[in-house]
Amino acid sequence: MFTTSFFLQNRHIQPLYSTLFRKQTKTNVEIEHFDLSDGDFIECYWHNAKPTDQRPIVILFHGLAGSFNSPYIQGIMGALEKKGFASVLMHFRGCSGKPNLLPRSYHSGDTADAKAWIAYVHQKHPQNPLYAVGYSIGGNVLLKLLGEEKENTPLKAGVSISAPIDLAICAEVISKGFSKNYENYLLKSLRTTLKEKFKTFDMTKFLILKQGEIDNIKSIKAFDEHYTAPMHGFKSAQDYYHKIFFKKIFKRNYNSYAYHSCFR
Repeated sequence: MFTTSFFLQNRHIQPLYSTLFRKQTKTNVEIEHFDLSDGDFIECYWHNAKPTDQRPIVILFHGLAGSFNSPYIQGIMGALEKKGFASVLMHFRGCSGKPNLLPRSYHSGDTADAKAWIAYVHQKHPQNPLYAVGYSIGGNVLLKLLGEEKENTPLKAGVSISAPIDLAICAEVISKGFSKNYENYLLKSLRTTLKEKFKTFDMTKFLILKQGEIDNIKSIKAFDEHYTAPMHGFKSAQDYYHKIFFKKIFKRNYNSYAYHSCFR
């Protein structure tokens, strides 16, 4: 059970406090390039990992528009090191600072890359216990993966933090009040990435959206409507939200998990 300090009980104070006052440390990593079956790639950052030992490995999944540079990722890598764990961050496509090779990107229900990476880590380190932690969209991906794999996953346990389990509700909440600041922050990165894709690929083959209209996208739901959904095989943002609705996952049996939601 996640219990906050008495002065951090507000959902806005928590991220603001950690952003303003958390001590930032630079974590040393080894970068591994991992080729995907569709010709694309991801980059994965290893920390505190030695090939000859059998220490537990924690696989990390970052949040929307996150990366190794996200303070929470470097924070958990440092905390895990103190406990004797190795860790490895799997960047979602295009999030490591290098553009991915396809017009597509990543989304909250896409578990294929995570499954491939977990299988690879397990094959490479068969004697090491494997665990996973996912933040935000990474938490959704982890929960969906555990629900799909059930007892077939090599993961011993998983922890999902601040996962937007009901995407439709979360897309509505983040567009209102103070939460709009978070949305604007995320959209700035998402729009920049999408503009780069228009420069690299003929996106008109996949989208109705025109390059000059990208700056008109003012909400996460609109971004999902114009890019995430059509680019990844969904009819609309609502269709995307409905098809990967996560509450049904909790009715399935699989290895131990814990989750914490920031939307209350």
